[in-house]
Amino acid sequence: MTFLNEKFQELTPYTPGEQVNEEAFIKLNTNESPYPPAQGVQEAVAEASKKLNRYSDIAVEAVAKPLAEYLGIQQNQLFLGNGSDEVLSYIFQGFTEKGIAFPDVTYGFYQVYSGLYQVDATVVPLEDDFSLELSKYDDLDGTVIFANPNAPTGIYLTQEKICDFLERHPDRLVVVDEAYIDFSGESMVSVIDQYKNLFVVGTFSKSRQLAGARLGFGVGNADLIADMNRLRFSLNPYNINSMTQAAGSAVLQEQDYVDQKVQETIQVREWSKRELAKLGFEQTDSQGNFLFAKHPKLSGEELFTALREKKILARWFNQPRTKEHLRITVGTQEQMERLVEALKMILEEVEA
Repeated sequence: MTFLNEKFQELTPYTPGEQVNEEAFIKLNTNESPYPPAQGVQEAVAEASKKLNRYSDIAVEAVAKPLAEYLGIQQNQLFLGNGSDEVLSYIFQGFTEKGIAFPDVTYGFYQVYSGLYQVDATVVPLEDDFSLELSKYDDLDGTVIFANPNAPTGIYLTQEKICDFLERHPDRLVVVDEAYIDFSGESMVSVIDQYKNLFVVGTFSKSRQLAGARLGFGVGNADLIADMNRLRFSLNPYNINSMTQAAGSAVLQEQDYVDQKVQETIQVREWSKRELAKLGFEQTDSQGNFLFAKHPKLSGEELFTALREKKILARWFNQPRTKEHLRITVGTQEQMERLVEALKMILEEVEA
């Protein structure tokens, strides 16, 4: 017997990456930053914990003002959410009346939210090399959403190509999910004033070391943001808790630290690409804080299992187009060196 509404009984929920004891495992499976937040962020959270008897600021002013300044936008162009997942959920809930389209290999929550909110979703295959061809979306209706760089492939689509699509379809909402943009190219936020049909989603989880705090944001024209807030105030106006607000405010004062860790991640990513290539891995040119790789001598599942036995976690997606690949988060230099050594041992065992 179930009391769940019948329309949700076949819903397939999102499957998050495995959480483990990090003293026992090298955790390269959930695209978190391997670096802790700056000391100032940790201190700000501790101070905020003393005032948990009070509700948090609904306007989230301590984050909204400095973030808007950093992004070069007005505060009425900014929406703040409990992680970027909440921002995305409002998009699927309120802005997909004519349906939504997204790639077949991308962030898994797009499919989940389509089911949860009963949205008519069109799944568009990526090219054979996993690149995104926006012309395939020209003859469709409704909202378009894609991650840039994409996940799990890491492939980046240029601003020029996205702008061309926005201009071809001024009456369709285009959502660009930029969770990994700080590790790659130019953000679409820089052209937000030019396109009323553009909505850009960002997060503090990856480059700003705040995955556990749950803080995300969206950038769009003022009318779109007002509509987003109409949904938020109808569901959860206190969506950003006090400690997260303190963390978000503090990390925006630690941009030098953030930039340093981003550059370290990029350097380690490129080193890791070269080392995996030496071992015979085939890879996309990932521009995120992760690699997307496969090896001709081992299936994705075999490689995932062999690494786990050596106490290294990667992410394996058991889907037709991705089942031979692993998505490997870029850790510290030391962690990635240990990964490479483990891979050498695994491949030597296969060849023996």
